[in-house]
Amino acid sequence: MCVRIAVTDGLASIAVWDPDEVSIMVARSAPAGDVLREVADILMIDLGAPASWGGPLCCFCGMGVELPHELVSCVHAAEAG
Repeated sequence: MCVRIAVTDGLASIAVWDPDEVSIMVARSAPAGDVLREVADILMIDLGAPASWGGPLCCFCGMGVELPHELVSCVHAAEAG
């Protein structure tokens, strides 16, 4: 089962691993660059996924991890700005 990423409100940190839902919840208000670093760290350090710093995010099974549309929009805006 591949890891899912969900954007949510009210998190105490930028990104949190939820093993029950096999998902990483990310704070809606966090800067996109920080979110991507935190998600990559969770995937690689905590879950043993292949290295993806600076590249596409990968699940621990090796498959690509899709970002929610809301987060993709923030990443593109941050890159353009």
